[in-house]
Order: sequence, then structure tokens, then C-alpha cells
Amino acid sequence: MDEVIRTEKLTKKYGSFTAVSEISLNVRKGEIYGFLGLNGAGKTTTIRMLLGMIKPCSGSAYINGKKVSPGDTELGRNTGYLVEIPYSYPELTVSENLEIFRKLRLLQDKTAVDKVMEKLNLTQYANRKASHLSLGNSQRLGLAKALIHNPQILILDEPANGLDPAGIFEIRELIKDLASNHGVTVFISSHILGEISRFATRIGIINDGVLIQEINTPELEILCKKRLIVNTENNADAKSILENSNIIAGINNQNQLEITDEKLILNPGVVATLLVNSNLPPSMLFVSEEDLESYFLRTIGVKN
Repeated sequence: MDEVIRTEKLTKKYGSFTAVSEISLNVRKGEIYGFLGLNGAGKTTTIRMLLGMIKPCSGSAYINGKKVSPGDTELGRNTGYLVEIPYSYPELTVSENLEIFRKLRLLQDKTAVDKVMEKLNLTQYANRKASHLSLGNSQRLGLAKALIHNPQILILDEPANGLDPAGIFEIRELIKDLASNHGVTVFISSHILGEISRFATRIGIINDGVLIQEINTPELEILCKKRLIVNTENNADAKSILENSNIIAGINNQNQLEITDEKLILNPGVVATLLVNSNLPPSMLFVSEEDLESYFLRTIGVKN
């Protein structure tokens, strides 16, 4: 696959504070790259450097093989973006705002505004002033501006902010359709792993300005920790029984037995049979799997 977005040791400092430190990543054509991190992790700073909005202290960013430079007007021809707050002209209507953007984009298609409003479910708000929009619909208007010229690269910073669950679903399906059926490359930041993992093809995790992991989404479930949880009338005796059979068991915060041996997680009946035959049958036995949010927090070193 062709490389569309690339950074090489991208770094941004503000005085003694390092917002982004030597980030090197690449995004391939048609890929949905989820850029994941807590608020303040460096996501927006990275995106602003990708778009040439701010200049890196060191390192470089490339879009379609061309080095990004602040003020480069060519960058926007094939790129749509939404960064932080979606600004608009408050006293103009939704359609008037989009008409301005159509003209700024030098689009000859006068139906472009109607098309993008329909795509973002904004048609019913066409004559409403931007200042009277809800937070969710303001976000939709920002997305409409990003999409009005049918860009081949879409860079979105927390696009689900302010949207209700139905709106989040709509945006997710739209992004999937753009990537799968129209070859659009999407770089999208978020702090919610569970949501991003539903449609991103690859995920990069950033924390304190450092890219600490890149992973293909299908591998996520494999990396989530699994444990066999066991409870009996006497867990101390049960632990000794298991250890006498070379089964290592720990005690968790709920005073339950925890077993992390993958073979036993796949065959919990082995543990059950051993304890039953030792006259200490389990009152509870189940496999606990770490959810994606817990995996994310563990990866960045946050206890939950």
C-alpha cells in the first residue's frame, strides 16, 4: 500500500515542556489510523504539525511524499481536516457557512453544499444560524467543511465530541464508507479506545508526547490479558493444592484465585476437576478478559 502520511522524529517543545517527542509514524492509503491518547497526550499538537499549522522544533512531516511547511496552500487541495473546536461564522446559517467554504475551495459544483449537508444530516438545519446549533450539530458542520471538497485525506481531531450515540454511529459508518469504498485515508484522534477500535485498521498510542505503541486492530484482543478466576470455601488451601500440581495461582484484590496460564484458561475444567477431587470444589470459576479501555490504561501506565 502507498504511504500517504509520514512523520520522522517529529518534535515540538514549548520552553522546557516537550509536547511531542520524536514521533515517527506512517499511514498508508485507504487506512483508518486511530491516534489514541488521553487529553494532553500530544494528539492535537501532532495533528497541527501534520497540517502545517505550527512548525516543529525538529523532525519532519510528509503528506503524499511532500514535506509539510507552514502556510503551504497546496496541502489543503486533497486534505480535509477538523481540529479542536469547529469554528464557523456565528451569524450566518449552516448553508451560508458551507457556501463560503465552497467558494474558498474553488468548487464549481454548486450542489456541493446540499450534498454534504445531506451526507452529514444537516439539511434540516440549513437555515439555522451557526450560533444556534447544538454542540453536536456544530461538530457536524465542522465535518461538513472538512468533507465538502471530497478530499482523499481526512485528518480529524476528536470528531465525536458532543455527538450522541446515534451521531457517533453515523460518523463511524461514514468514515468506514469513505475508507472502504472511496479510498480515503483517515487519520483520526481520540481518547476512547473502545470506539476507535470499532473501525480503525491500525492504532497508534501516544502518552506524554511519546508514541509508545503501534498495533493492527485485530491484534488488540490477543494482547488483552485473560485470567481464570476461581473461588472456593478456602482459597489458601486451594492455592496450595494447585501449586502441589505445579499450577501457579495468585490472589487478587477480591481474595479470589487468579491463574494466567494460557493452557488452563483454555481448559478450565482441569482446575475444576483437580479441586473437586481434592474435596474443595470451586464455588465460582470463570475466564475474565481485560476490556480494551483497561488495556489502553495499562499500556500507558495508568491504574484503573
